[in-house]
Amino acid sequence: MKGADERFMRHALALGRRGAGSTWPNPSVGAVVVRETADGPLVVGTGWTQAGGRPHAEPVALEEAGLAAVGATLYVTLEPCSHRTVRGGTPCVEHTILSGVARVVSAMDDPNPRIAGLGHALLRSAGVKVTAGVLAAEVARDLRGHIMRVTKGRPAVTLKIARTADGYAGGPGGRRIAVSCPEAGRWVHLERARHDAIMLGIGSILADDPLLTVRLPGLEHLSPVRVVLDSRLQLDPGSQLVRTARQVPVWVIAAEDAPVAPEAALVKAGVEVMRVPADAAGRADLSEALHLLGARGITRVYAEGGPAVGEALAMQGLADEIVLSVSPVALGEPGVPAIRPGLSAAIGDGLRYRLAETFAVGHDRFERYERVP
Repeated sequence: MKGADERFMRHALALGRRGAGSTWPNPSVGAVVVRETADGPLVVGTGWTQAGGRPHAEPVALEEAGLAAVGATLYVTLEPCSHRTVRGGTPCVEHTILSGVARVVSAMDDPNPRIAGLGHALLRSAGVKVTAGVLAAEVARDLRGHIMRVTKGRPAVTLKIARTADGYAGGPGGRRIAVSCPEAGRWVHLERARHDAIMLGIGSILADDPLLTVRLPGLEHLSPVRVVLDSRLQLDPGSQLVRTARQVPVWVIAAEDAPVAPEAALVKAGVEVMRVPADAAGRADLSEALHLLGARGITRVYAEGGPAVGEALAMQGLADEIVLSVSPVALGEPGVPAIRPGLSAAIGDGLRYRLAETFAVGHDRFERYERVP
């Protein structure tokens, strides 16, 4: 039974990944309905959380299964929800009970205080057998954003850093350089699509004038919300971000005392400006900014820098995952260091971050670090 449970939970896990980046404020959950037959177990329904967070994975899978769900097993990566929200809709627990499934296998309790085991309890009280904890660690990594948001009030943050073989992210004077190989560049665009928001500091925006969208054929619609940390509201109304703000959302987070006039121009162009308290250095407080994003429903943030923001995120323990890519090509002259001393110290501190995996994309070598709980 354990082997079969893990096999079908991996199927559900793979399905849940299909919705990553498009379901916030809800987690992207996967579900599989399996029925025992004379020829062995048969998948009769599959589903994952749909864009915008509704419908949830369970009703999608159960609807596909139809009457075949009666007496079957439902595999789901997160405890079925048991509460009604302001958006309405029938809780997944009710869908599950009414479907007639005999057993539910879930990876983990939902840490959302409004659920927190209640869904499993209601299923058991209705006579449905419940097995929880299957592949819990793997699922928790995929659902880290949801877990962080409902327990800590902020989204999970993945910090992505690209550097040349000799350690630079930019050329002399901040000149933009091509660091990653084409294959690694496409990988980054896919990662953007899997996150709710992409976040950069104003320094990188002023230096590079990036677009920050997903530019993979067929996936352009998955471009995340573009967040700019801009304490003094320096964002140029003529930048690519502002010019495209009505097509792909741009949120600017400024300090509370930032000037008002630039805000009016940005808002007129379709940018949403939000303000948070300043830190001791006068910059928009990073923790406050992330909690603001969490309040807006963002669960997963892809932070592409620059070096100053990356260092601050790591030093404050706000980077939950750090992905470092290294090109085999050297810049060959002094440029902008990709990793500042504080970030280097954080990555090298085994009590703060641990190396989770290494892999290659094209010619570039990747290292992924996870924050130690």
